Amino acid sequence: MKKGDVFEGLVIKTEFPNKGLMEIDGNKIRVKGVLAGQKIRFSIKRKRSGQCEGKLMEVLEKSPLQDREAPCIHFGKCGGCSYQDLSYGNQLEMKSAQVKEILDSVCPDYLFEGILPSPSEWEYRNKMEFSFGDEFMDGPLALGLHRKNSFHDIVNITDCRIVDNDFNEILKCVLNHFDGKEIPFYHKMRHEGYLRHLLVRRAATTGEILINLVTASGEAENAVYEAAADYEGLIKALLALSLNGTIVGIAHVINDSMADVVKSDQTDSLFGRDYIQENILGLNFKVSAFSFFQTNSLGAEVLYGKARQYAGETKDKVIFDLYSGTGTIAQMLAPIAKKTVGVEIVGEAVEAARINAAGNNLNNCEFIVGDVLKVMDDLQDKPELIILDPPRDGVHPKALEKIAEFGADTIVYISCKPSSLERDMYSLQEAGYKVVKACAVDMFPQTVHVETVVMLTRSEATK
Repeated sequence: MKKGDVFEGLVIKTEFPNKGLMEIDGNKIRVKGVLAGQKIRFSIKRKRSGQCEGKLMEVLEKSPLQDREAPCIHFGKCGGCSYQDLSYGNQLEMKSAQVKEILDSVCPDYLFEGILPSPSEWEYRNKMEFSFGDEFMDGPLALGLHRKNSFHDIVNITDCRIVDNDFNEILKCVLNHFDGKEIPFYHKMRHEGYLRHLLVRRAATTGEILINLVTASGEAENAVYEAAADYEGLIKALLALSLNGTIVGIAHVINDSMADVVKSDQTDSLFGRDYIQENILGLNFKVSAFSFFQTNSLGAEVLYGKARQYAGETKDKVIFDLYSGTGTIAQMLAPIAKKTVGVEIVGEAVEAARINAAGNNLNNCEFIVGDVLKVMDDLQDKPELIILDPPRDGVHPKALEKIAEFGADTIVYISCKPSSLERDMYSLQEAGYKVVKACAVDMFPQTVHVETVVMLTRSEATK
């Protein structure tokens, strides 16, 4: 089997992260972006490690899981959703089975509680990052999401179904404003141009909307573009829109990073304030443009409700909330705990957490800025319960060692990436913890992603 060889075959099963398993001539080959039961044509490519992978060329026959027509007009071209042609029941069944298979491989004896659905299958996202670009080389200006399996091409989005229609109206308004102004988008490879991203946040419970236009700086060759941007005209056009929610803030964000990431080197307010107000689990949260907050607000109530259930009795306990973001979990548990301590590396998120805690009249929350790995040695409190909600890559192995050394009776681990969950569950069990039970939570309908909540307790032998 060599690079470039072409095969046809039936996909045996779908694995995380979104790969289908094939068996060809006794060899197991993984092909990205396919479903169990599909008949496909694929070519062989070799990774730097020398291992073979398959590259999808064509789907010859659909999977039985694909039991409906995708309702979104962008489906198939846009890389945002992969499962819209699966009924929601099939999506849940597949995600549940995939999470269970991963946990079964590392957890010898535990209770798997299945999967909890999102309260909303559609229009659930409260945040979107759209990119400026073109739909094809040297084509007209586009604003939307990356084309499926493409780093460069952008699909103009007019009717995204996983967000409130306010996002679509704002998107079309911004693109219409810049259309014809001859202001170039930022070329990721050449590192030149002006228009980069549009970041929109909309609170599910209050309907408040925050809009951030992200560009390169207006210095040197871009100064003429900044002048032509006509931000006053843009503000006027946005505020004139007929929306379900209310625009409470508009800002111009400058980002000169070489990487294709949405970040701020400088933020200039153009209108209103720099945050939206969201309400979940009876608590109010001020959410700014770049602070971490679960992108499915109603789904977050399901997720954190399960985490609170796994936390058990928390009266008079000290609780660590590591990778705490805007402190949602720490504040959720604070009223029924002795003290909660949140650790988060993003300073803006920690400041928001402190403000939110004060606004919720919680005086037993402490929030610390810093990398979990570096901060652990300086923490004075001894926790009885630790909540872990790490980023997609999981917990740094050395940080995980230090976390285990605290000897907390219970750890509740919230994962958004099953492969890193598998690794960290293995490490925590090696450190003397037992996986008691786990539950998947679908925070991202129509996509390949899924959250998992795991309850671990310290083994008797290590107490």
